[in-house]
Amino acid sequence: MTSTRNFVCLLEETAARFPEKPALLCPDATLTYGVLHQRAAGFARELAAGNIGPGDRVAMVLPNHWTFVVAMLGVWKLGATAVPLSPLLKPEERDAILADVDPAAVVEHVVAREGAWDTAAECAAPAHFGYSSGSTGRPKGAVFSHAALTFANHSWADMMAVTSEDVVLSVLPLPHSFGLNGSLLAALLKGAQVVLPGGFAPDGVIATIQERRVTLFLGVATMFRRLLGAPEFAGADLSSLRLSVSGAAPCPWDLASEWRRRAGHRILRGYGMTELFRPISYLASEPEDRPECVGRAVPGVDVRVLADEGVGSGEGDTGELCIRTPAALQGYWNDPAPVLEDGWFRTGDLARISPDGFVEITGRLRERILRGGYSVFPQEVEAVLAEHPDVAEAAVVGVPHPELGEEVAAFVVAKPGTSPGTDTLAAYCADRLARFKYPRHLRVVPELPKGPTGKVVKAELLRGWGAEKGEGEEP
Repeated sequence: MTSTRNFVCLLEETAARFPEKPALLCPDATLTYGVLHQRAAGFARELAAGNIGPGDRVAMVLPNHWTFVVAMLGVWKLGATAVPLSPLLKPEERDAILADVDPAAVVEHVVAREGAWDTAAECAAPAHFGYSSGSTGRPKGAVFSHAALTFANHSWADMMAVTSEDVVLSVLPLPHSFGLNGSLLAALLKGAQVVLPGGFAPDGVIATIQERRVTLFLGVATMFRRLLGAPEFAGADLSSLRLSVSGAAPCPWDLASEWRRRAGHRILRGYGMTELFRPISYLASEPEDRPECVGRAVPGVDVRVLADEGVGSGEGDTGELCIRTPAALQGYWNDPAPVLEDGWFRTGDLARISPDGFVEITGRLRERILRGGYSVFPQEVEAVLAEHPDVAEAAVVGVPHPELGEEVAAFVVAKPGTSPGTDTLAAYCADRLARFKYPRHLRVVPELPKGPTGKVVKAELLRGWGAEKGEGEEP
């Protein structure tokens, strides 16, 4: 296996430039860049004393706190592989991942102990395992090299135009790629300050932005909606914010527009996944936004679409989105099957690419509903429901049907103060969608089940559904 430069060496170089500058601001402590790396070195020494060495896998179950950052940097300084896991995992979920990883150590506590350590400058072992949320099946560990982390975080920093003057508010779960790269590592790479309040609460976020003069906020669509709906938002001074960034789940254009109107700055939208670190995005340095698109391939990344037969489709045609990026995973842990085809990763998303490179996601192959021989893509139905004035959120799934194979079912969250009827919503969709597409089953629910990154966990919606015989029409 080829050795590459340890990503943590780049962070050490930044720390050498700003040793006395605050790096992490937590409710119970502030760590300068110098102290952060001294504690990480002390942690590396502690691991080594426990016979943990280069190439070993170290699982970390830690909250959004300085202890998480110290542990991760300490693992890298040692030349070991970091496997961060969410503390919110259920015991059976955590146990399944640990059985898959078979780590040399599981870290749940970190003591503030400073020290010195000679960092492993070159690493052959992976830097990081990123486990998916498991919304479509058993979680799998995506394996990333130090070279992938290096490319990804330079790209994130350039995309957001991060400088050492920035103050980044990090409320996203750090074990997931959006939080880890976008709201932590890219900021530390550039010498910015990272505020770690420990979690997300709208009133706390608004207060922190004002008190810390935050310049950069990263969140998922649900967070932006909750902030806009918070009583404190209307009177808040958000003038320090120069940019917000969305990720994980799609950010609808109406939400991005309302945020810009009320907060006074732009939400930078984009596209990524556990296996690929933000390969498509709008850029802070470019003012253009297109409502229907998620951005363009960032510098160094290539995109294309493939038709059903696996050959490239023409410009403007719809096909499976394929991405080639230096930040792609090497493969899945304990799974020998190749995941890249000549360097290309097949995303499972359907997309169109405009002549000037903007990417529009039009559906998802893996979520395709086959209703009476017709293909229905949930994203299209969800977009129509989201346009209804009484609908805050919608999720669409295929449910069993004895004659059609699958039927279209929609779960809807109403906006506060409204109570849309299911018949009204069905008629609204029927007026705007082909006869075989609109949902015959509709349920208004208090909230949609979501994973740690804000994505809707559709498996939860399907759980316990059961076939409802005799319902639905012929296509």
